[in-house]
Amino acid sequence: MAAPAGTRGLRAPLGAAQCYTVLRVSITAFIVGNKCHSQENITVLVYTTGRPPGYYTDDCTAIINVSFIQPQFGNHEFSHSVRGKESSDYVMGNKREIKMRKLDSTKVRPLKSEQLLHIEDHDFALRPGFGGSPIPVGIDVQVESIDSISEVDMDFTMTLYLRHYWKDERLSFRSNKNKSMTFDGRLIKKIWVPDVFFVHSKRSFIHDTTVENIMLRVYPDGNVLFSLRITVSAMCFMDFSRFPLDTQNCSLELESYAYNEDDLMLYWKHGNKSLSTDEHISLSQFFIEEFSASSGLAFYSSTGWYNRLFINFALRRHIFFFVLQSYFPAMLMVMLSWVSFWIDRRAVPARVSLGITTVLTMSTIMTGVSASMPQVSYIKAVDVYLWISFLFVFLSVIEYAAVNYLTTIEERKQLKKRGKASGMYSMDAVQAMAFDGCYHDTDEDMDLSPFPEPCEENETRASQTNISNADTPRLKRKRSLKGNVGRIILQNNHVIDTYSRIIFPSVYIVFNFFYWANVN
Repeated sequence: MAAPAGTRGLRAPLGAAQCYTVLRVSITAFIVGNKCHSQENITVLVYTTGRPPGYYTDDCTAIINVSFIQPQFGNHEFSHSVRGKESSDYVMGNKREIKMRKLDSTKVRPLKSEQLLHIEDHDFALRPGFGGSPIPVGIDVQVESIDSISEVDMDFTMTLYLRHYWKDERLSFRSNKNKSMTFDGRLIKKIWVPDVFFVHSKRSFIHDTTVENIMLRVYPDGNVLFSLRITVSAMCFMDFSRFPLDTQNCSLELESYAYNEDDLMLYWKHGNKSLSTDEHISLSQFFIEEFSASSGLAFYSSTGWYNRLFINFALRRHIFFFVLQSYFPAMLMVMLSWVSFWIDRRAVPARVSLGITTVLTMSTIMTGVSASMPQVSYIKAVDVYLWISFLFVFLSVIEYAAVNYLTTIEERKQLKKRGKASGMYSMDAVQAMAFDGCYHDTDEDMDLSPFPEPCEENETRASQTNISNADTPRLKRKRSLKGNVGRIILQNNHVIDTYSRIIFPSVYIVFNFFYWANVN
């Protein structure tokens, strides 16, 4: 006899006949009519002299957990499992005979999905078709993003969806509607999956927000789709000889770790269409020119040949950033160094400070570019440009050193010809300018006293003492400069300055023409 559900924990009356026992039974399958139904935690009250009719038969196996409550001995619970047509425990008269089976606490009750896929009936440590032909494993990849490209570390970081396709007949199941079953990552550890890894990878991880991004889909005929979302950082062997006008070719390589070509055949599932990318992929420093898929073989001396798949992509660098940060400042510094050719050759402080400033600025630009690049042993394209520009700036400083030296020698020769010996208190034009900061173009204008007064004070005093507007030599010089500044600059510049004004810009323009023609 059966009691309604919910009679868990019932006791038999103490005065009742001892031909039956109250049982608490939980069954997972039962028969109603001709149909097998699945139900959990159904509590029934049955006799021990017979089995509960209609609750398990030969066609529907039930796992029954039984707890005994003996009224004459208080509450004593015993648990065991009954499978198939095994009889329940029973009590006859005053003699109690109990057949018990201890539960194994190390065993976990199988899930329905595992029962349906017969996972416990097979050894999934072996690949499908072990001992026969290699198992084909198809791959397709969808690139979600290229997160970063590092020139210093020579690597790239990519996020992608990696999908595996293979057939395992051990996972086939019956399905009237031919529908597949989809699982998460918890079933992966119990079945065989391909051991694909990324060659030359530095770091990789499977995304786990909010749960592990893993999907397993099993079809009735045993075909399996295994998909996961992964981020991987891998090496990219870059060539910087044309940096920053370079194009880098990188590849992400996939390969089985344990199974060589005799056990596993790795291939692109849909040929060239197996590789797809997101339309919105973009990088700050590169144009992504193309993505392509290819395959090949890799040989290891100890284990043999392995199938290898390649995800190839070409990156062309944006040049505009480096034009603004490196090339254009270098051009300006070179042109700024040419200004010294137009400054009077006797203006030593102005020309020296300008030359040193441009040299130091060029050094700073070169240091900044080198800091963001790997320490390679060959010359890069940007190094050629910056070093040539630095050479032009350095030569402008050397040019003034030569002009100043030759000017000093020339003036000393002229003074000797005029019979003016160089004494302790005599000065030439260069020395006079160093003292008072004024330009002296005549001997009369030069004050040969050891401590000359500033030119402005001299002019003020001359104007105060000479009320009759008598022209002093300094006033004559000042008036002559008003209308003849250009002529005086040209006449008082050295011939080296004159040629440098033409040669330096011309050579630099020719260099730029050849440079940009070859690097593009």
